[in-house]
Amino acid sequence: MAAAGQFSLLSPISPRSIPPNKPFSGTQSPILPTRNRVSITRAKKSGADVREEEIVIVGAGIAGLATAVSLKRLGIGSVVLEQADSLRTGGTSLTLFKNGWRVLDAIGVAGELRPQFLEIQGMVVKSEDGQQLRSFRFKDEDQSQEVRAVERRILLETLANQLPTESVRFSSKLANIETSENGATLLQLTDGTQILAKIVVACDGIRSPVAKWMGFSDPKYVGHCSFRGLGVYDGGQPFEPRVNYVYGRGIRAGYVPVSPTKVYWFVCFNSPSLGPRVTDPSILKQQAKDLVKNWPSDLLNLIDITPDETLSKTPLVDRWNWPGISPGPSRGSVVLVGDAWHPMTPNLGQGACCALEDSVVLARKLAAAIESGPSSTAIDEAFRSYGEERWPRVFPLTIRANVVGSLLQWENPVVCGVRNRVVIPKLVRLGPMLEHTDFECEPLVSAK
Repeated sequence: MAAAGQFSLLSPISPRSIPPNKPFSGTQSPILPTRNRVSITRAKKSGADVREEEIVIVGAGIAGLATAVSLKRLGIGSVVLEQADSLRTGGTSLTLFKNGWRVLDAIGVAGELRPQFLEIQGMVVKSEDGQQLRSFRFKDEDQSQEVRAVERRILLETLANQLPTESVRFSSKLANIETSENGATLLQLTDGTQILAKIVVACDGIRSPVAKWMGFSDPKYVGHCSFRGLGVYDGGQPFEPRVNYVYGRGIRAGYVPVSPTKVYWFVCFNSPSLGPRVTDPSILKQQAKDLVKNWPSDLLNLIDITPDETLSKTPLVDRWNWPGISPGPSRGSVVLVGDAWHPMTPNLGQGACCALEDSVVLARKLAAAIESGPSSTAIDEAFRSYGEERWPRVFPLTIRANVVGSLLQWENPVVCGVRNRVVIPKLVRLGPMLEHTDFECEPLVSAK
């Protein structure tokens, strides 16, 4: 998810030259039909069938659309390329904490989204036998906190509908990328289209081909997989607006109301390898139930009523971007945003929030550079400043999310007993676990 958040209870305390004409191929993502106001369009041609664009955003996920909307709020147009033939609205939901909502407020869409989703008041933690270990209220620790689980489909459609109808181009899969003599970037699509872009913002997800072309390693599997789903209660869901966690040995689960009729759930389990890929919904549902067959009935019933199209099984992966070792987030006229740069596990519920933060920070810096020039030097400086500001934010969160997940996936019965009897009931404090959601973000307003 952009994975749905699995925010967890325990918490441990210069652009380089671009390699020439290195080809890559993207990964096809699931496609589900959707209704929205964006449509497939064509760019203007500029001799030899090469089309010219000022800013091209690769990927119409949360990061890509949020970046396009942020730029638009600042008076700057862009083109978004999406390899699928419609918005990729599959998946379940994602958890947004106050930092995510501050970004959505800044780009002008939060007011449309809030009424559709329940505000989550707190969390309760149970053991696998149903015993309550601890409960918290978010506002007892942070009056400004705001937590809502948001359906990915609705978030994407809301963002897309802020953009001009011609700005999102579907069925536009990247096949190759190279630099031109004047420093621009030539994008070659699988249908033969060539686009010469002055600026490329790569928002093409966890397995980003652009990031790989820039020299980044593939994300690393962390040893856990997760089943996810979105249960639907036609007569109204029965749960209080809080996150419910259940911790076992090497397995944990959670569920949270999304709206008056929908509840997101996950089951995370240890697995030394990814195993065979399974797409049959009936098998996925049975596998998830087998893992928690003796757990509280609420969870089992929720899995039972989950529509097949919302079920998934995904490996959890991340990538640690070490200073001085890993590539920077930009090279030449290409820059990475969101999961393409810093994929992280969902244990803090910060993947989507950080992508949204990236989008407004980059948009502001690009807008300032364009207004001042725009020279290649100004754009380079904007990219450099973006990396310097965002890296100290996202790198620690990536590590922290990984460590939290490892702690919560303990299998040793003695260690798990100490966790349930001592650590959670007596030692865990909610306040420090929410400090990373602090993020100041003023509304984006065009200077024009």
